[in-house]
Amino acid sequence: MVYRDYWALSQWYAHYGRHLGHENLYVVSHGPDPEVARLCPQASVITIPRDGFAHFDAMRNRLLNDFQRGLIEVYDWVIRTDADELICVSPEHHSGFHDLLSQQEANAVFALGLNVAEHPGDPELIDGELALTKRRSAMFSGHYSKAWAVRKRVGLMRHGIEVRPRFAARHPFVMPRGVYLAHLKFANTQALSAANRIRREIANSTGPGLPGAAWQDPGSENRKFFDMMDALPHQDWSQAEPAAYELLSQDPVRDTNKGLIRARSIKGQVKTTLPQWFASA
Repeated sequence: MVYRDYWALSQWYAHYGRHLGHENLYVVSHGPDPEVARLCPQASVITIPRDGFAHFDAMRNRLLNDFQRGLIEVYDWVIRTDADELICVSPEHHSGFHDLLSQQEANAVFALGLNVAEHPGDPELIDGELALTKRRSAMFSGHYSKAWAVRKRVGLMRHGIEVRPRFAARHPFVMPRGVYLAHLKFANTQALSAANRIRREIANSTGPGLPGAAWQDPGSENRKFFDMMDALPHQDWSQAEPAAYELLSQDPVRDTNKGLIRARSIKGQVKTTLPQWFASA
């Protein structure tokens, strides 16, 4: 689901179209916008009204879960990400999405999360250029170690999965090795500035249940992130990745009242450099 996040949407369309076929992509446009169809010419674009933001996150989640369950009637698996999230599969572990998902016995799959960041001195990204060809600085993130693929009637909620509460204590938590969610919010500071204006507009509108402080003052939140990235020590991928996987691939949060299962929201303690294979992931 997207609204005017054109740079991220173009990255999303190119990435998933290459792996899954553009005809299998679905975009929910939050309000009429011909630019979405122009950027995603072979995808199915569904337009919904943009007439208020009360309880925005809850409304969006219900809508997308219902749409997702509809797609499960015709697809074996449904992948769902935000426009600025790319699932990257290591060629050392899997030959691609089909190989990865065909091996799964559980009904939901998580990925090890990465915040990919623009580093001082990085070249500017021009239109049509894939972000991961020029952005290699990253930090592992429990918050973005999200559920991203489901089958049957499993829902997605708050970066995790939603099951019947009585199943939450024992439902499998599966994070396959070599599968990463690359979050691109901080990978292009020029696009980030444009997106901030929209986030601020939504969060400072009127009505209950609006997004919180991160959207009300996105500039401050972004400065905190880049200051943190600058201050973190660097660790080689060969050390940072196994440590992050060991930490985040087990012992998830299990809310047995809401039926929610998600990775722990642990912040990275080091920054690292993405291996070269991400450039063609």
